[in-house]
Amino acid sequence: MPGTFRDPRPRRPPVDRSLTERPGSHAPSVPTIDVTGDVFFRHVVRSMRNGVLAMTRGGTLAYINDEAYRIFGVRRKPDDLGRPIADIIRVPEVLRVLTGAFEMHLLANRAELRLRPSNKVIGYTLSLVRDDDDRVVGVSMFFKDLTRVEQLEERERLRDRLAALGEMAAAIAHEVKNPLAGIEVMAGLLRRKVEKPETQKVLSDIIHEAKMANGIVQEVLEFVRPIRLQVERTRIVDAVQGAVQAAGHKATRGDIAVDIAVADDLPDIEADAYQLSQLFTNLVTNAFEAMNGRGRVTITATPARVEDGLNGRDAVSIEVVDDGPGMAADVADRVFGPFFTTKAQGSGLGLAIVRKIVDAHDGQIDLQTRAGVGTRVRITLPVTGSHDDHTHD
Repeated sequence: MPGTFRDPRPRRPPVDRSLTERPGSHAPSVPTIDVTGDVFFRHVVRSMRNGVLAMTRGGTLAYINDEAYRIFGVRRKPDDLGRPIADIIRVPEVLRVLTGAFEMHLLANRAELRLRPSNKVIGYTLSLVRDDDDRVVGVSMFFKDLTRVEQLEERERLRDRLAALGEMAAAIAHEVKNPLAGIEVMAGLLRRKVEKPETQKVLSDIIHEAKMANGIVQEVLEFVRPIRLQVERTRIVDAVQGAVQAAGHKATRGDIAVDIAVADDLPDIEADAYQLSQLFTNLVTNAFEAMNGRGRVTITATPARVEDGLNGRDAVSIEVVDDGPGMAADVADRVFGPFFTTKAQGSGLGLAIVRKIVDAHDGQIDLQTRAGVGTRVRITLPVTGSHDDHTHD
């Protein structure tokens, strides 16, 4: 309207004061915090998702937060601060890095360190602590648990190393498979036409050897072929029981006793039932072949937890234990590698396939053995995996 004044400035939306504390209102109060003091700083550092550790130049612990306690596996005590750091953090690798920082001109930034004996991997950054006069009075370490990341990277490195070998093995296997089949068929035809027992025995040996070679070719193809998981809720006890029966057909069981103990509260897991059956079949077959028809195999399955660098995950732990001859340390280090075998007629792929299946299920495998005592293989599988595309090379 003419003569009406309009403010050219844009209108601001009305202020919502519903969350502001007013007398008689039920809105939550906002605590007043002095952000300029040391108290708020301590809250910030204590709540960080990274580990924080500080040491004085005299070697005493100046600060440590909850995440650092968790990573190092140390229980907090009220008098930790001010004590010698070596009395609290009993991790030689960390102590060596901290004490050596005072002699370094260039401190580590985003470096990695493997801790013993926990085998955890941390990524860390070091900084010198200086006072108001620029004198070095201590050193601080900021770090993060990279164990899970390191495991995934190691799997990727293993897959890269096997990629070229896999392509070559697949090409050779396909080329060898057809001649082997031809040898087996022609030897069978020839055996039916000859009458001399000694000639028939030679031809039978040829057929037997051709079948064994063909079996090795099949294992090679199975090893280099990518695993495509068909994930479903799977009962571990079914996979284990089926594996014991299948192993009895692949190897001579003899008088070997097999005990299976599965916890009553064992959860079902998200897994490929066929692949798990193959995994346990290979383990039990390996035990049968090593024990020469005598001894005992014990298979147990219990609930477990696996560390993933965050809050951990529910898992299932399966142990296959035998009282066979065991293995020497140099042999044990190589048993999960492809084409390594101590058997006269083995392909060396059984345990390599086991490891491949475990990796595909985002699990862990551990071997404990000693010559003359026996072997224990522990498989840890998460209840819920991270099978993004269900395909693993």
